[in-house]
Amino acid sequence: MESNKPHIIELPKISDPRGNLSFVESDGHIPFTVKRAYWIYDVPGGMHRDGHAFRLQHEVIIALSGSFDITLHDGDKETCHHMARSYYGLYVPPMTWRKIDNFSTNSVVLVLSSELYDPQDYIEDFLEFLKLKKL
Repeated sequence: MESNKPHIIELPKISDPRGNLSFVESDGHIPFTVKRAYWIYDVPGGMHRDGHAFRLQHEVIIALSGSFDITLHDGDKETCHHMARSYYGLYVPPMTWRKIDNFSTNSVVLVLSSELYDPQDYIEDFLEFLKLKKL
């Protein structure tokens, strides 16, 4: 799989009768240096996280608990990824529109980012995103 395209990353999983353990290493399992991590939780049933894209930021999105769907749009086509295993991460490259919805009860979304928070990096209008993709 090309590293600049969205793809699932299988993370290490160490099985143990006492419970499983998974981990990530920056510039190893994650194809960039992680500069920021944030998590989304306590999303009320039926709610969704509004879509947006980033100009520069790369992300890996992991379902730490529960499940949810990530819909991606590359400017031409849309794909949907159901995330329900904590040892899988979805790599999302820059200039990819993403929306997260269909959260299960008690789901926790971990997002690893290549950049520090910068509101100027966000594209929050889908039509603007499509216009920028055509340039």
